[in-house]
Amino acid sequence: MEALLDRLSTVSKKKQWPLKGVKVLDLGQIYNGPYAGFLLAHAGADVVKLEPLSGEVLRQRGGGVIPLSFAMLNTNKRGIAINLKQEKGKEILIELVKEADVLLENFAPNAMERLGLGSKVLTEVNPRLIYASGSGYGLTGPAKDNLAMDLTVQAIGGVMSVNGPETGPPMKTGPAICDFVAGVHLYAGITTALFEREKTGLGRVVEVAMQDAIYPVLTSNIASLHRNNWKQPLRRGNRHPTRGSAPYNVYATKDSFVAIICVQEAHWQSLLGILDREDLKDDPRFLNQALRAENEDFIDNLVTSWTKTVYREEAAALLKEKRVPAAPVRNLEEVTTDVHMHQRGMLKRMKHPVMGDVVLPTSPIKFHNSPEPAIIFEPEIGQHTSEILKGWLGFNQQTIKEMRENKVIS
Repeated sequence: MEALLDRLSTVSKKKQWPLKGVKVLDLGQIYNGPYAGFLLAHAGADVVKLEPLSGEVLRQRGGGVIPLSFAMLNTNKRGIAINLKQEKGKEILIELVKEADVLLENFAPNAMERLGLGSKVLTEVNPRLIYASGSGYGLTGPAKDNLAMDLTVQAIGGVMSVNGPETGPPMKTGPAICDFVAGVHLYAGITTALFEREKTGLGRVVEVAMQDAIYPVLTSNIASLHRNNWKQPLRRGNRHPTRGSAPYNVYATKDSFVAIICVQEAHWQSLLGILDREDLKDDPRFLNQALRAENEDFIDNLVTSWTKTVYREEAAALLKEKRVPAAPVRNLEEVTTDVHMHQRGMLKRMKHPVMGDVVLPTSPIKFHNSPEPAIIFEPEIGQHTSEILKGWLGFNQQTIKEMRENKVIS
């Protein structure tokens, strides 16, 4: 027993990545699939980005130059390029699948089936394979064949209907939330299936639909729908969707804006001290959160009468000191230079060989007792093709040369 405990102690002290040794074929494109592959790569998996000979579609957004978005989502991956429209290319993929733990893709509906490389074929080739599919609407249901992008899923998924100011047209969110929320869910599904495989020895098909994944994000808004007798509620801009809390808004300062929210009595009491309005402490209109929400117009005016007299950073600093939840509204220049995120290793300043000075992210998931987060730049199209075919499949140089000449690989 002592020997076992010593061995466990040694293992626990050794810095290692949780997915070290896991082999992933990443057929993802644009944001959804590649982000799931990004998370796997930054958890230590050997993620091989498989692209067509011309590269995946996101590369094309750079107009001949790699767009930063592509670089951000494909770090720590190796690159292989295979022409899956050729029979020899399909054969190579099948051989790679035999060696893989995971294959992930987010192609258009039935694209893999049309190539003869659908989940049924590949899981028969390798019963231990986790076949992970990201899509707009899922692999079942009447809408499964509809084409989807983040913009269209925001529209059909209800996100646009609740986003934007109180008046005017519905608006998309600034970030591509459907792609990335679904990508995180796909990563979760993959790692869950890998955990199960440790017990059963068998893989499975895992799928995440963007429309499904975004629905829980609307929790407050659906609650507002219910409160409104299942009738679409009016948009409320930066105010709480269910009118459940006040203050809950973005307030103008002398030079910018600051976000403030009070959800506990202590927050409200502290805010009254900042506003020099302790006389409202026992006012029956504000005795609890629900009552304050009913009087949100008064409270918003009260808060604004103070914030407009101070600068953004002054307001944020005082609110922080008094333990009131608040934050300055920052722009992207400020976010990418955030000292906190850089010190945590989430963001890294790097010199890219093509783009020059860039800021690139590591994974938001921090694995304690693993090595310090590191970034290897995104692969060029097919950069590691020879290396992977030799390492995974044992191909010799002559075979690789012939396939390259026949435009099977790049």
